[in-house]
Amino acid sequence: MNIQFLGHSGFIVTLGGKRILFDPFIGGNPLNNTTNIDDIACDLILLSHGHADHCADAEQIARQNDCTIISNYEVVNWFGQKEIKGHPLNHGGMTTIDGITIKYVNAIHTSSMPDGSYGGNPGGFVVWNDDECLYFAGDTALTMDMKLIPMTCPKVTVSILPIGDNFTMGFEDAAIAAQFVECDNIVGCHFDTFGYIEIDHAAAKQAFEAKGKTLHILEIEEIIDL
Repeated sequence: MNIQFLGHSGFIVTLGGKRILFDPFIGGNPLNNTTNIDDIACDLILLSHGHADHCADAEQIARQNDCTIISNYEVVNWFGQKEIKGHPLNHGGMTTIDGITIKYVNAIHTSSMPDGSYGGNPGGFVVWNDDECLYFAGDTALTMDMKLIPMTCPKVTVSILPIGDNFTMGFEDAAIAAQFVECDNIVGCHFDTFGYIEIDHAAAKQAFEAKGKTLHILEIEEIIDL
């Protein structure tokens, strides 16, 4: 599985030859002065919820790639009013597109659209093909619902978990989440972008190591194969 970090919670994950873009927040990210939005190519866009720091660049990228946005009904409907193609999911539901199965799972957070309109309930995604499985948690607190993922989905190869605290779980709770999901390789997200979520990277990695897990903290535009 090939994973490129675009900053904050933005990633391009290549799975089964498909490039899946998660939660693009690039132009407004004070830490990302290198990524050219015009150059981003993807086959699908998955949005965990409606907050601007997760979907600010989705419209432009969807248009330039003529691709589908997958999210909850309210988020998809909001983009649909802008004539962007979408596929709505709700919690527990899943769909398969071009050999990639996408399941929308629970997250504990809030959600509103950039214009303040209702963004539905936030979520995360479990995405898999015959060989690999990714859990993208979105913005969430630690929740016992994470224990349902290994019960209802293939074994998770990699998890992308928020670690910045304040608006989501911090790295201590995220290390427990890795145990709940039964995943050893974790990629951190939602950290350092703003003052509220700056973290101690060494302490974060140690929290995961204490539970037998590996936390990868990527630089912006860094690519990793897991």
